[in-house]
Amino acid sequence: MFEFNIDEMLWYIPAEQHSEDDIKRILEQHPEVHFVSFVGIDLGGHDTDEKIPVELFIKDMDNMLAHGVQTDGSSVALPGIADLGDAKVDIIPDKDVNWYVDYNYRDIGRRTGLPVGTLRIPSILTHNDVFDCGSRSTLKRAVKFFKSEVLREMKEHPYVFDYIKGADSVDDIESLTVTSATELEFWVKTPYDKGDREQMFTAQVLKEQYWKRTYGDVRSALEEVLVVLNKYGFNVEMGHKEVGGVNAKMGASGHYDHVMEQLEIDWKYAGALQAADNENQIKYVVRDIFTMHGLDVTFMAKPFPGVAGSGEHTHIGLAANLKNGKVTSIFAPQEMKKHFMSPFGFGALMGLLKNYEVINPFISSSNDSMNRLKPGFEAPVCIVTSLGKSLEEPSRNRTVLVGLVRDINNPLSTRFELRAPNPKSNTYLVLAAGMLAICDGVKACVEAEKTPEELEKSLSKKYGEEDFYLEKDREYRSEEDVFTTYTQEEREKLFGKVPETVWQNLKAFKDEKEKMKIYEGNDVFPEAILNSFFITTLEQWKYELHNRLVPDAMSAIRTFKKVHEDQDYSDYDVHNWLEIDQIRHELGKDTMSEKCLLTQVKDALEEGRYDDASDLQITISKKVEQLTTLYDAYQKNLL
Repeated sequence: MFEFNIDEMLWYIPAEQHSEDDIKRILEQHPEVHFVSFVGIDLGGHDTDEKIPVELFIKDMDNMLAHGVQTDGSSVALPGIADLGDAKVDIIPDKDVNWYVDYNYRDIGRRTGLPVGTLRIPSILTHNDVFDCGSRSTLKRAVKFFKSEVLREMKEHPYVFDYIKGADSVDDIESLTVTSATELEFWVKTPYDKGDREQMFTAQVLKEQYWKRTYGDVRSALEEVLVVLNKYGFNVEMGHKEVGGVNAKMGASGHYDHVMEQLEIDWKYAGALQAADNENQIKYVVRDIFTMHGLDVTFMAKPFPGVAGSGEHTHIGLAANLKNGKVTSIFAPQEMKKHFMSPFGFGALMGLLKNYEVINPFISSSNDSMNRLKPGFEAPVCIVTSLGKSLEEPSRNRTVLVGLVRDINNPLSTRFELRAPNPKSNTYLVLAAGMLAICDGVKACVEAEKTPEELEKSLSKKYGEEDFYLEKDREYRSEEDVFTTYTQEEREKLFGKVPETVWQNLKAFKDEKEKMKIYEGNDVFPEAILNSFFITTLEQWKYELHNRLVPDAMSAIRTFKKVHEDQDYSDYDVHNWLEIDQIRHELGKDTMSEKCLLTQVKDALEEGRYDDASDLQITISKKVEQLTTLYDAYQKNLL
């Protein structure tokens, strides 16, 4: 495995050891840590990284812990908040979470014989000394607001304790903990290799890779990652192959070549803010170690068209720490064999579903994320849940947006699995927005003093039925495979139309005025934060579409060339080529009288016609897919 002793290395400094004396003592005991970095997360999900020599940090520790380090508006994505004319942004350490050491495994210190480490300190971005404006501070505010709202509802509506195990009143509760965990799916491959889409799709359908044994460098890297993650205290539960990929081939060098595999790693839950920080560090560990083995890692949601994408299922739970030392789930019912959930659980789930349109922009904010959310690849596209066909039979319906996770013998495991996020989703903002949606549902259900029986009936309502909270012309629960049970038209009628582009998704901020009220009346997402996120996401979509996706599509079109020879072809070849050539021209060839689709979408973006640009993006995507399929058939018919 490693050529150095990992047991001698410092992996993290826990939150309870963040006094100046403790930090100085720990760093002096571990000379392998050469640098300190303050890690702020902007609204685009990007984190800051700077190398402060550890000697300088120790010397000026009191000042740095209080005031952090300063960056400027051009260094972080905070448009409308920090710009070149008003650019003071401080990165201030957060003492309430664990700090992790990030190691450079390619740089071994001569004196220590250990990799050079950087202590990464999760931090808050503060504009002009007063406005905490990054992703971490948004989640921190959300957790505080969420817990205060839950406690308030408990005090004002004590009937809920008839359905919560172990507590008779709010006086029995010492504190609340919002728990979360994510599951990281990702693809690894040998550099420059491109997998055959048909071969990968066939392997996926035949389940040839799912949970199968790993080999060669993939096995070594995965095992090293799991060992290191446990050193950080992440309590890894498992690592395994996912559904995507093909078998690697043994090369002449004795190494496996043409690696193209999808993997998943799961670890234990933590408090919401700590969980998001954990995920951030885990991605760095995964990439660093697999790279050491000569393997590329991608956290893209849909790196390869036509085969399984990578999700990052996000779990949300709520526990009460009782004064008698016990812990109970607030979402679980008093009697697991009588009800699916408590009123708080039903309210939380209903809030997520009803308000999903206005939290979805935080979940699927990139072109890549929209590419994953297509029917048929275990990716959720319908706003619907599954509870289970009976209390004794937990749901394992993988086609729904939000799953209820429950174990009749373990009430503490009761939680919700939001299945739409992907590895590049900003988990801080996903959780923050999700908590506000949950608050809205909890408030409606608890203030109406609804029982679990009444709430299950509401959640199971049929299209056209009136409800005290949920929309009349929608359904919210299905215990069936929603992709095979319903047609696309039926899904859109029952569960809502799925946005196909980032712009369609982002427009919910403007169109869903009633649902946007979840962001009002609290300080979690001030208007400046919502506006800044909107601008960040819109600009990213525009520039990526204009400057990357359009040129990439044009480059792809140029590869679709006539390859049959005039003396060796069939009428089928001619038919295919003529159709291919027509689509090529529609997509990428301007004439004096008509502009091609790629030119049209660029013009629409430049002129601010985003509805038109969005519609053209959909058309182009379908045309390119059609072109790819036709050209594949055309090539396979040539001798």
